[in-house]
Amino acid sequence: MLTLNLPGFAPKVTEKDGKRTIFDPVRRKYVALTPEEWVRQHFVNYLISFKNYPKELLANEVFVKLNGTSKRCDTVAYNRFLAPLVIVEYKAPTVSITNAVFDQIARYNMVLHVEYLIVSNGLNHYCCKIDYNNQTYVFLNGIPGYDEL
Repeated sequence: MLTLNLPGFAPKVTEKDGKRTIFDPVRRKYVALTPEEWVRQHFVNYLISFKNYPKELLANEVFVKLNGTSKRCDTVAYNRFLAPLVIVEYKAPTVSITNAVFDQIARYNMVLHVEYLIVSNGLNHYCCKIDYNNQTYVFLNGIPGYDEL
């Protein structure tokens, strides 16, 4: 797999039925090792190990209902009262981060109403903070630590 613009770690990778899998500590199971999953596992490790996000307050593959259809948020971080705070959308390293990606995560936010949206392809990471009172948003210079949310 491709080297990412994230701190390295030693993921648990194995092969099952001829397919590579990676252990997801948030879901507590092995999942198919796709390029997007490679990004997710590195980014989740970064959030937990370097930004102090409690693993217990993270969820991967969160389903939301939007206009009668089911959508899937890649990762959601919650506060200590289990209200959603952050949505993270991952793309494979070969996928460019475009306005369409932000449109996708903004649709998810129509349901969850979080304060922070993060998009990453493992090479480039973008975070914006939503200001609901002024109906604006601002891009941050980095990914906030959990205690900054």
